[in-house]
Amino acid sequence: MKISAQEEYGIRCLLHIGRTTASGGSSISAISQAEKLTPSNTAKLVRILRINGFVESSRGKDGGYTLARAPEDIVLSEVFEVLGGKLFGPGFCDHYAGTGSVCTHFNHCTVRSFWCAIQSVLDHVLGQTTLKHLMDPTGLGWWETCLTADPLISKTTTH
Repeated sequence: MKISAQEEYGIRCLLHIGRTTASGGSSISAISQAEKLTPSNTAKLVRILRINGFVESSRGKDGGYTLARAPEDIVLSEVFEVLGGKLFGPGFCDHYAGTGSVCTHFNHCTVRSFWCAIQSVLDHVLGQTTLKHLMDPTGLGWWETCLTADPLISKTTTH
């Protein structure tokens, strides 16, 4: 299982913008330099984030990209959805049906149950985690939120 470059770099760009919003925002060149990305890739990612309402831009000498919403209102599940989509979602089995029109294991599929379980855990963690959690300098705010939000996860991680 891999996080795509678009998801990783998109989150990094969003974090950079979040950290610089209070000081007036950041330009594409400043973001690309700070994150060691090409300006064209940075522009593509920031455009996706802007079109989907996570960042906004202003022109002029003091212009740049800033957060469109408060960091606590930006939920990572929404960000990942626009940057790459779900690991397992509707149509997954159709896409990986092999040479048939429907997967040969469609009626009795243990693998589909496995992917659904993983997606459920991912949905839970990403749905409980906000940009503000990732901006926490200790790096622990998001984990504490996830543990307290779901007793099942907190019980299994304390053993």
